[in-house]
Amino acid sequence: MKEPVFSKATLGRLPIYLDYLRTGDHGEYISAAEISRALGLGDVQVRKDLNSVSGTGKPKIGYKTTELIAALESVLGRKAATPIVIVGAGKLGKALLDFDGFDEYGIKISAAFDVDKRLLCDRILPMDNFTNYCRLYDIHAGIITVPAACAEEVCDIMIKSGITAIWNFAPTVLNVPENITVCQENLALSLAHLTMKLRK
Repeated sequence: MKEPVFSKATLGRLPIYLDYLRTGDHGEYISAAEISRALGLGDVQVRKDLNSVSGTGKPKIGYKTTELIAALESVLGRKAATPIVIVGAGKLGKALLDFDGFDEYGIKISAAFDVDKRLLCDRILPMDNFTNYCRLYDIHAGIITVPAACAEEVCDIMIKSGITAIWNFAPTVLNVPENITVCQENLALSLAHLTMKLRK
């Protein structure tokens, strides 16, 4: 069965549903209308989101609460978090390493790596250990937070180490094989778009 594909907006709402369902006593069944009223969201949107996760609820009854919670946990990876590594432990890399909001999406930043020995500590490891670490802990996703001049080399090391999904913060386009997924994050461009809206 093909895995459902969720939009960024939907993925942003799923943890909200899960947190709501985990708090209070909602009974054996809960409806999309009840959830939408409690969270201030549109009824149609909530129903569409929940159907994509758990299938259609029972007419006039809703979704079985325990099954809906389990389905949301499965989608968000709450049962088994996906481990991810960072290369580049400067200010941005360290901020991502310390950010605890990834837990909401079933993601765990397990370690960061850097060539600067002054930065090394329990969670920031030497770059020489990168490939062995990824293979030992079965890591398949990585974050690049190094200068643009180093990004391509880091990308090549990641791919050789078994990583197939990369979140790239370096301001450069990476050359990767077709089987590698890259999400390009340009912070300066995002801020430029925001300031352009202020001028309108």
